Amino acid sequence: MRMLLVSVQLYLRRGNIMRNSILKLASMSVAMSALAISVPAFAQEEGAAEASSPITVTGGVAGVSDYRFRGVSLSDTDFAVQPYVTVKHESGLYVGAWGSNLAENAGDDVEVDLYAGFAGGDSVTYDIGATYYVYPGVSSLNYIEFTGKLGSTVGPANLGLQLSYAPSQDNTGNSDNVYVASSASVAVPNTPISIVGSVGLEDGAFSAGSQKLDWSLGLTAAVAGFTVGASYVDTNRQTTFAFKDSAAGIVFSISYGF
Repeated sequence: MRMLLVSVQLYLRRGNIMRNSILKLASMSVAMSALAISVPAFAQEEGAAEASSPITVTGGVAGVSDYRFRGVSLSDTDFAVQPYVTVKHESGLYVGAWGSNLAENAGDDVEVDLYAGFAGGDSVTYDIGATYYVYPGVSSLNYIEFTGKLGSTVGPANLGLQLSYAPSQDNTGNSDNVYVASSASVAVPNTPISIVGSVGLEDGAFSAGSQKLDWSLGLTAAVAGFTVGASYVDTNRQTTFAFKDSAAGIVFSISYGF
């Protein structure tokens, strides 16, 4: 894996478009937050039943300087707001939703990912699930993808492997797509900082006819209940998602979860 450090690329453009996008995502975030707090509120009314509830609800919202999907900017290198919520059963079953504004869809500028799966494990964790990518107002772009993940801890490092497969469907041009990726996170001793990195290889419907490689390297830190980060992100080629936004850049992020 080759890692480069280049000049910081941070663009905050398209004022009117981004204001409309962020308003949409803010509304989405409020709706998700309302869903997320409704279950705990009900559980509190049940008193002792709260402690034994088989259901847990987590969520949050992130702000990123650029929405990068597998190395490629889908927000035209602009700021994006990304709320999410997940409902999980003690058995390992879970469902959830994630959203972001973007700039690559003609006719709409919001993406909503609906996902479900089953996760568990101890020394080696696993996660098997599916994600339905929804682009409101542009249903011709919607598609489903299946993903399997494995994770483990080796010394101070958390390691992960991912295999995602989008079968041939109308909205992928009747071609399938395969994405394989690895990731690592290493905590810096006696600090709130972690070094994070990833590398992925994609081939099929979304790689514009040949294999596409993406990689990232950066830092994250827990600060006053928030997680902040900065990562260098790059890819060796463009994709069918965005033909002009594959240049390397630094992506800044801040998120808050509950």
